Amino acid sequence: MTPEILSERRTRDTGTRRAEGQPHGRRTTQSTERMLPVHPVAKTTRCHPHGGTQFCSVVRNSMVLAVLTSFDDGRLFGEVYGSGAPKVIALHGWARDHHDFDLVLGGAGAFAANSVTARPAEAGAGSPGRSPADLELPESPLPAIGLDLPGFGGTPEPDRAWSTAEYASALAPLLDAVAGPVVLVGHSFGGRVAVHLAAQHPGRVSGLVLTGAPLFSRNGTSRPPRPPLGYRLVRGLARRGLVGEERLERLRRRYGSADYRAASGVMREILVKSVAEERDGSYVSSLQALACPLELVWGALDTASPPAVAEQIAAAAGGPANLVVVEGVGHMTPCAVPGHLRAAIERVAGP
Repeated sequence: MTPEILSERRTRDTGTRRAEGQPHGRRTTQSTERMLPVHPVAKTTRCHPHGGTQFCSVVRNSMVLAVLTSFDDGRLFGEVYGSGAPKVIALHGWARDHHDFDLVLGGAGAFAANSVTARPAEAGAGSPGRSPADLELPESPLPAIGLDLPGFGGTPEPDRAWSTAEYASALAPLLDAVAGPVVLVGHSFGGRVAVHLAAQHPGRVSGLVLTGAPLFSRNGTSRPPRPPLGYRLVRGLARRGLVGEERLERLRRRYGSADYRAASGVMREILVKSVAEERDGSYVSSLQALACPLELVWGALDTASPPAVAEQIAAAAGGPANLVVVEGVGHMTPCAVPGHLRAAIERVAGP
């Protein structure tokens, strides 16, 4: 399967960016024009005709910031790193996109660009006083794909509330775009998807790297936390038709997590479903079915998925597992300690 590249046009006044054109070399009756989340520092788009194909990238100050590549007939979008057949596929966390892995996959060469495009919660990556040596970054990029998961970045959201196992099934065609077995890297929500994908296709995954992946409840219980009394009372009244949806939504936003408040529609349903999976043992069978080496890289200060969760994952895994806990680091390991993740990838990838 040949990746097809679409151009991006970012619109500052609306807070969105648009993918323009449609895949070259295919006949289609469906437009690929799509509204995409804005990466706030992007300014312009340059397109370069080459051999009948239009390669387009978003640039600022003559620096290339992003190139989106489509896979699976335009159902999935991401960025290709390095040269040659991709050997790594990276899956980002909830409400993020593939740029979280720019330093992990792009190496030291991506550091200057990251300094310009610094993103929230990067824990200092690209900030003054830090260098590629500080971050333990290799010089060269990896041949890899950083994917935008459905509902984030350039990939459209699902038409219904998928489970994380269904997310994995939707990504299976991406494995057709690579020449051989790959290393899967999953951060946070992406780790939920990656463990299912590795279990579903054991012969096509040579290694798995998980970081900050909340596969088990962080409080060690299978019971969900009980909502506040005020919310439960209003919810009961709403079920009886005595309170309107608008008032109930205000309370959801008041008492829900930041991710819950920011999500809406089908994406909120997906979030609720994925959180429930932490407590119902959804990941145990997939972990036990793993046939590849497993690397776990965790921040010692991670409160979203504490190191105790990583220990549970290692204990449940069907194959060998290696856990590295990095002191002084929280949940955003791909941005804070990209060198540690790169080293973990290289350990499972082998020579």
